Amino acid sequence: MTSIDWTIIALYFVIAAGIGLALSRRAGSSLSEYFVGGRSLPWWLAGTSMVATTFAADTPLAVTEMVAQHGVAGNWLWWNMVMSGMLTVFFYARLWRRAGVLTDVEFTELRYGGRPAAILRGFRAAYMAVPINLIIMGWVNLAMMKIVGTALGIPEVTALMVCFVLAAAYSTLAGIWGVVVTDLFQFVLAVAGAVILAVFAVAAVGGISGMKEGLDTVYGSADAALSLFPARGAAWMPAITLAVYLGVNWWASWYPGAEPGGGGYVAQRIFSARSERDGVLATLWFNIAHYAVRPWPWILVALASTILYPGLEDPKDGYIMAVMDLIPPGVTGLVLAGFAAAYMSTISTQLNWGASYLVNDLYGRFLRPDLDDRAMVRVSRLATLFMMLASLVVTYFMTSIEGAWRFLLAIGAGTGLVLILRWYWWRINAWSEISAMIASLVVSVVLWFWAGLDPSDPTQWAYIMLATVASSTFVWVAVTYATEPEREEVLEAFYRRVRPGGRGWRSVSQRMGLGSEVMEGGALNWTNWLAGVVSVYATLFGVGKILFGEVALGLGLLAVAALCFAWIARSLGKGEESARTPVPSSP
Repeated sequence: MTSIDWTIIALYFVIAAGIGLALSRRAGSSLSEYFVGGRSLPWWLAGTSMVATTFAADTPLAVTEMVAQHGVAGNWLWWNMVMSGMLTVFFYARLWRRAGVLTDVEFTELRYGGRPAAILRGFRAAYMAVPINLIIMGWVNLAMMKIVGTALGIPEVTALMVCFVLAAAYSTLAGIWGVVVTDLFQFVLAVAGAVILAVFAVAAVGGISGMKEGLDTVYGSADAALSLFPARGAAWMPAITLAVYLGVNWWASWYPGAEPGGGGYVAQRIFSARSERDGVLATLWFNIAHYAVRPWPWILVALASTILYPGLEDPKDGYIMAVMDLIPPGVTGLVLAGFAAAYMSTISTQLNWGASYLVNDLYGRFLRPDLDDRAMVRVSRLATLFMMLASLVVTYFMTSIEGAWRFLLAIGAGTGLVLILRWYWWRINAWSEISAMIASLVVSVVLWFWAGLDPSDPTQWAYIMLATVASSTFVWVAVTYATEPEREEVLEAFYRRVRPGGRGWRSVSQRMGLGSEVMEGGALNWTNWLAGVVSVYATLFGVGKILFGEVALGLGLLAVAALCFAWIARSLGKGEESARTPVPSSP
């Protein structure tokens, strides 16, 4: 590290801090400004913020580990979620924006009524803000400490605190505006750093041809390492596991950033969009950038690192070693600033998102509903600071909490279907969601601790998923019919605001004198969904084929992607509402 590198890193911190200070006054005017930016974000800013949030410091390290262990095809562990993301784009983004709430948890009391809805809202707010959110931040903190410790040789805690405190500062002062504007800057910097590193890494192994020769040695076959699909009979991806990933996991499992039907910080950015159209385009851009634009620089570095540093005990170290060994002075600072940017974009979102649950769905809903907006903003800033301190405590004890991550996610393993259908079927009530969560947790515990199934084994994981989804679905459907439906006034108020349409709401819409309204978009939504899925995979695979010398096939795939994108653009332009359609404010 030279003085130029340190200057670049320091300059990054100054710019990030300046953005936060510049936007602090705007964020303090109301709760809506603080958490959803006054519902005025353009699609490109909201969508880029979604992408930046998913680009944490640990993301390229995780990709490196997948590629080192299973080749390029190892990325199907997350590539399968494209289908869930596109479902959110075409079926749910408009509805989320139309709901006019501040958080996805607040939606609970818009869709349901009475004490069960209040209990569900309070529980989900506490569950999402504290265990889930804090563990996410703990993982990201540990990854950043690993990077700093390996790359800089300075005290890990010192470096972590500098990044963390600055991210917390602009999140606390500037709210969502500070988060999304710095996200834009941080995303560009992080991607630039990843691309630069990929160029140097490929050059270090002798270009693409040299990489293929090296992969023949490391993997036994370059073709196997570069294959986009798991080999038939692969131990890490048996046929049943691949079938569950492609046929079940993407719609049945809740996972942060890839919630069935949307939710979490993705929904928060949709709420922040200035119109329904901007919400749809933001979510579409997020899925394109997340799955098709970003992965290849990481994958190239991962492949190169397996050649340059074979036999590492922890394959993730290869990525960090490449940063320090391959990049010349002056550029190293830019790449490390990109790591800091990736880390801070994720942490700032998690802080703001977690605070929104604590303030809007717990404190303001159950303890002090009488406070005005400015007082609530002050409470929000205190809540952000609380989240910061709590996450540091979790990070300190993370070695004893790591095993809890899979366990905590188990509560959402079979809840996806009820989260998807609650928008389109009037009969679902609060007890449906509550029973789905309880059933998922109970079945997972029984399978893990009583039946002895191991979720780290791919075949046994598939059995756990199938059993959990089938059992929890049976339970929540049975509970739905065994309990009373929501009151008519609750259903009508929801329908009047969100207007989901479709056969699932026919009895409600007819009772309201609206006739049998069809679902907005109808069959075209499914066509767009299919086109969206094909376009992302075709872009992803097309770029990969071109990089590794199969230019004709790669160009053909990109042509397919272009046709799909053209179809989507044409269909979204048909009958589109004004780009500035207002929605009701959060109650």
